Amino acid sequence: MLARSIFLTGCSRGLGLELVKQLVPYTETLIATCRNPENALELRELAEEHSHLKILPVDVLRHETFDDIAEEVSSIVGENGLNLLINNAGISPRSTRINFVTAAAMAETFAVNTTSPLMLTKAFLPLLKAGAASASDDESEYCIKNSAIVNMSSVLGSISSNTGDHSGGLYPYRCSKAALNMVTRSLSSDLNPFNITVISIHPGWVRTDMGGPNAPLSAPESVESMISTLKELTFDKSGLFFNQNGEEIPW
Repeated sequence: MLARSIFLTGCSRGLGLELVKQLVPYTETLIATCRNPENALELRELAEEHSHLKILPVDVLRHETFDDIAEEVSSIVGENGLNLLINNAGISPRSTRINFVTAAAMAETFAVNTTSPLMLTKAFLPLLKAGAASASDDESEYCIKNSAIVNMSSVLGSISSNTGDHSGGLYPYRCSKAALNMVTRSLSSDLNPFNITVISIHPGWVRTDMGGPNAPLSAPESVESMISTLKELTFDKSGLFFNQNGEEIPW
């Protein structure tokens, strides 16, 4: 088992949906979210097949609803709290070079890719603290022995890697993911006393609606690799940035 309880955002398609498919066997409670569950037919079919898979409607742009969502999650996971929060939901505007970027695209992308993971983590802190406390006393063989937060980032947010002829551009996406990496680093310091691990992970360049048809990785390949990496996640890795295969990425 990876973790007793998992909460995952952005599950209607792409990597999020594939994460749900592959995480189902690795947890006792999997809470999958998307903006419009009524339209997420494949996700709903999975929930019908697996009683421990719960679907919640979550619009990550509605930060004011996160406290209510945390209360609902609390009613599902109980006193054992939450063991794994995966902030997967994200967007990537089509704007590329400086002459195409807009302030509106920058603001919306930051709201989804950076602010939402931070504010959701804030709302879920009591649940994550409870999860860390209960896991430390649990003798079951969960891979994640405490609680963990996984922020879905991108190598495009690595400042060190943004060099060469094909770099630059993609301002909303690159900047929001670089900022998300700073969120990861700060959270790892703030949550260290509570035994909560925080990492950023790059899923690779994946053939999804966002990644496009020319990407070298399929969603199943990416997710299988990420799950293998999460199985090896330990508290001493908190505050770091990893590729899907577990290799550390420079900031």
